[in-house]
Amino acid sequence: MKKVIASVLCFAMCAGLMTGCSDKKDETTTSATGNGGETTTTASEGGETSAEGGETSEEGGETSAEEGETTAATDEEHALSFGEGDIVIKVYAMSNEVPNMLGAFLEKNPDLKAKYKIDAMYCNNDGQGYETKLNAALTAGGDTAPDLYVAEADYILPYTTGDFASFAAPYADFIDNVDGKIKDAEIAGYTVELGTNADGKVQALCYQCTGGAMIYRASIAKEVFGSDDPAAIEEAFGAGSQNWDKFWEAADKLKAANVAVVSGLGDIWNVSEKASQTPWVVDGKLNIDPQREAYIEMAKKLIDGGYTNDTTAWQPAWNADMRGEGDKKVFAYFGPAWLINYVMAGQCEGTDAYGDWRVCTPPVGFWWGGSWLLANKNVLDNADKKEFVSKFIEWVTLDASENGLQNGWANGTSGIASAKDTVSSGKVMATAKGDMEFLGGQNPFDIFVKATSFASAKCKCEYDADLNGTFQDLVNQYAHGKITKDELMDKFNDTAEAKDIEV
Repeated sequence: MKKVIASVLCFAMCAGLMTGCSDKKDETTTSATGNGGETTTTASEGGETSAEGGETSEEGGETSAEEGETTAATDEEHALSFGEGDIVIKVYAMSNEVPNMLGAFLEKNPDLKAKYKIDAMYCNNDGQGYETKLNAALTAGGDTAPDLYVAEADYILPYTTGDFASFAAPYADFIDNVDGKIKDAEIAGYTVELGTNADGKVQALCYQCTGGAMIYRASIAKEVFGSDDPAAIEEAFGAGSQNWDKFWEAADKLKAANVAVVSGLGDIWNVSEKASQTPWVVDGKLNIDPQREAYIEMAKKLIDGGYTNDTTAWQPAWNADMRGEGDKKVFAYFGPAWLINYVMAGQCEGTDAYGDWRVCTPPVGFWWGGSWLLANKNVLDNADKKEFVSKFIEWVTLDASENGLQNGWANGTSGIASAKDTVSSGKVMATAKGDMEFLGGQNPFDIFVKATSFASAKCKCEYDADLNGTFQDLVNQYAHGKITKDELMDKFNDTAEAKDIEV
């Protein structure tokens, strides 16, 4: 409960000062949400922002997105409105992705469009800005609280098993035969596990499936390994071996050709973190999984050996490496389909790198990202709101038919996002056509489905937001010779103890 109080106090103190969600002025930036669902380009000087059909004019302060209308409420948050009815459904999200799904859903259901009005607030989570707003709204309750809200992989657990879990309604309370529908749609197991509360009831589900693959340059593969065939690269890197032995052998061959195996340390961290089979805290005590522990020396070796361009994820140099414009050409990135669709494809468009990337199974299985939908338990007291939330959440998370959101999402025909993306329904993925021009016509869906078989929620705990960033930063300092390994561990232990975690 103290975390709930702390979040509310933080919101009260910082409401006027929060910059985590604000648009930067006088520059153009590109960011990708942590769940990977979307990349938003903000062009403040030009005064217009285009995001999946929506256009924002800073002078006019209004945005139209299909039938929706947006008004930028403050520098920190944005609003989307859909529908023509009197019954208001209040929505909180960290991007405009789910709000735009709501708009599309109403367009498919004119009777609901006439009955309901969607008022959606979205704000990115820089500096935990979105979490702070959501926590304060849930705690305040009443008309302040959202009826429907979204949480990403990095902070889903507080809303399913942690301090804020009590605000959500189990799906079984508003959707019939949830377990049967999960089984029939073949929903990815780790997404169900992360959305299950302490009582074993599902109260959040994801629409994406974010098993990760190795995304590599075909031209470099031919030059260094003699073939760009995914099977050949999987053999060279020890695909599915769950260790890094052959990765280093391949990295040495790339180094000899003056090619970086990855762009920066973050590319390996994403694999190491999600490949972990135990969380940071076990029975109240700090626990460092072997995969996370191995990352410490991997990072040091990557820097000392010159195996990377030493970039930082999401920064311009990291993006430039996707286009082959860094100090050295970069062979591979590790990520799910959203990294290809919403980051790499845009960065490479118009360059020789576009169409030169391929996908194969990574040496160590992992996953990265995802967005989960939750319903406020208070909607159960209102028959009309319950009706809408039930139909919408089922359409997004459980409907594996050709009319469901996931079918259109996977095939690039949803009308919300044109890219072909992996979804949580294995039933949909089995028939979806995933060939991508960016990948030279390759259909990577079989590989991503296989990658999902490695995905596990065992790595997650409610302390991730507190410990992941600190660990990454300390390992980075160690890898660059700024601190010793003993100092790294001492500082990390101090961080854990400050969070009341036994060391």
